[in-house]
Amino acid sequence: MTTLEERRHRLDMLQTFKILRNKDNVEPSTWFTMASEGARITRMAADPLNIRPQAPRLDIRRQFFSQRVIENWNSIPSEIKNSLTVTSFKNAYKRHRELLTALA
Repeated sequence: MTTLEERRHRLDMLQTFKILRNKDNVEPSTWFTMASEGARITRMAADPLNIRPQAPRLDIRRQFFSQRVIENWNSIPSEIKNSLTVTSFKNAYKRHRELLTALA
């Protein structure tokens, strides 16, 4: 049985995918700043779907959705981020997480 923490993490990544791929008709710039939109080209901007972290002004903001998903989203391989459908993303991400837990 999956833990509540794992389910929350999986749903956060799924919602991030939907926002960035405009599957829910939500403008991605409302929630995130893309790494490729920066002035300097860095290793973080190598993947066009990486998100640039922003320093939160308030301590309560650190746990807000748009802040807590950045590190985990940027660590996902590009092949998974570039999935065409929500179902293919869910399946690929599930395999990726199972592989990570098997290696740990």
